[in-house]
Amino acid sequence: MNGERYLQPFRFRFYFNYPGTLLLVVRPLSEGEQATWRVVLSASVLLVERLDRELQEAHGLSLSEYQVLAHLASVPARGLRMRELADRALMSKSRLTHVVNRLEAGGLVVRERCAADRRGLNAVLTRRGQRLVQLAAATHVHGVRRHLIEVLPRRDVVVVTRGLSHVVDHLLDDRAGC
Repeated sequence: MNGERYLQPFRFRFYFNYPGTLLLVVRPLSEGEQATWRVVLSASVLLVERLDRELQEAHGLSLSEYQVLAHLASVPARGLRMRELADRALMSKSRLTHVVNRLEAGGLVVRERCAADRRGLNAVLTRRGQRLVQLAAATHVHGVRRHLIEVLPRRDVVVVTRGLSHVVDHLLDDRAGC
């Protein structure tokens, strides 16, 4: 199997000594845990790269740009406050600003003052952005289906979803505390 090279475990202990703290000894991952980590990391990186490339080739959009457009298209007003959009897209405010700058330069999104308090900004999908995200959605869904859903046995789709949902929930809880 080609993926086996990613499954080879490291065999050493980690020791960290942070200034002003006691020495922290971290229990190394077992072979099975190491294999899980390497497969999750490899699959995530390779899947994101493939989906990004397919969107770039077909529509000139990065996966991050598509993600922002899709979130905007999913709400009735076709617009979201920048902070809420950053949270939904799992991006920092800075990263979202860069993505929205590119989309705005392409005429796919405009920024408008928030009507509720006039201090905040909303990113709003333009008609051109709406048309492009509808076309790109077909490419994206086809890629997700082809490179993830159809590759996994049906029973594993449920198991993967359940297992990774725990990871997402844990990380979102940590993120909210920051």
